[in-house]
Amino acid sequence: MSFNQTSATERAKQDLAQRTGVTAGDIETVSVDETEFPDMSLGAPVDDEMSAQMMSSGWRINLRADGKKYEYRADKYQIRLCNFKGTNYIVES
Repeated sequence: MSFNQTSATERAKQDLAQRTGVTAGDIETVSVDETEFPDMSLGAPVDDEMSAQMMSSGWRINLRADGKKYEYRADKYQIRLCNFKGTNYIVES
């Protein structure tokens, strides 16, 4: 699947709703910023992951649910959740 800024944000909201039990409609998009990540893991590697060390363009998606902030990172190929309960997750790739 190929993502754009809008579809990546919607997919991130769906994922956060599943993880937290908050309905997707109650999740606020705080910001979505275009950014350059340092590697193909979008600067958020999962355990023991090796990734190509080349710049990757994408989006930093900041969401809020139940007063807590959550950060997702995405490019046109993947979406990752950063530091959720101390761990990074690949949501879709």
